[in-house]
Amino acid sequence: GENIKIEYQSAQGDQSNLKTIAKKYVNDNHDLIIAIATPTAQAVISETKDIPIVFSAATDPVGSGLVSNLEKPGGNVTGTSDRVSAKDIMELGEQITPGIETIGALYSTSETNSKAVINDLKAYAEEKGLIVEEATVTNTSEVLQAVNSLVGKVDAIFIPIDNAVASAMTAVAQAAQKAKIPVYVGADSMVRDGGLATYGINYKTLGQETAKMAIEILKGENPGDIPVKSMTDIEIYLNQKTAEAIGVQFPEEILSKAVEVVE
Repeated sequence: GENIKIEYQSAQGDQSNLKTIAKKYVNDNHDLIIAIATPTAQAVISETKDIPIVFSAATDPVGSGLVSNLEKPGGNVTGTSDRVSAKDIMELGEQITPGIETIGALYSTSETNSKAVINDLKAYAEEKGLIVEEATVTNTSEVLQAVNSLVGKVDAIFIPIDNAVASAMTAVAQAAQKAKIPVYVGADSMVRDGGLATYGINYKTLGQETAKMAIEILKGENPGDIPVKSMTDIEIYLNQKTAEAIGVQFPEEILSKAVEVVE
């Protein structure tokens, strides 16, 4: 920008890199740190109580310990949440592939944000009399084995916004397509990587809201006084290529409402 310097760093999915980058930003005494996704935010928050922090795309800010209150975060932290409804996604799934009785839940046990959404999924399943078959991982290398463990046991797979699983989404999609299992996911990017569908947020809008918060803080606002922003505009994303691979035809009503159809 004309009057602002932005330094970008990626941890490449490595927790030790996260800590190193967080320490560097704090030691360099930046005016503001933007932390994308829950693990990144947790790493930065553990390093400073003074430098303003804006997290982005944190699914469960309270449950993961980023803030104690969404309306009044307090301290040096605020941000945006990308939490989506497991119920909404699976109700969409029921419209696309009716007759789901057993749902495979694929997620990382090390991500608190995933656990929160899976708890929502279990509540939905109990309400509808459905079975949830869990396949959990601790890192990306375990994902393919976990998805293969669900083959033959489930009618559909649900994946929350989970960093470990998302990193291996292409492999998950290939395995599921081979078994003709629909995969319903938490994020639009996961649909582009082979998931069948989601009822999710627009991440461009999320980024814009995060930027607005950053500007407010740089102009003097206290981050702890800015409520955490949750996205309310939920949209349908579909993958036509995946649908054809597993023999699924999207209902016209669903297609007409989709904001993006991956061909």
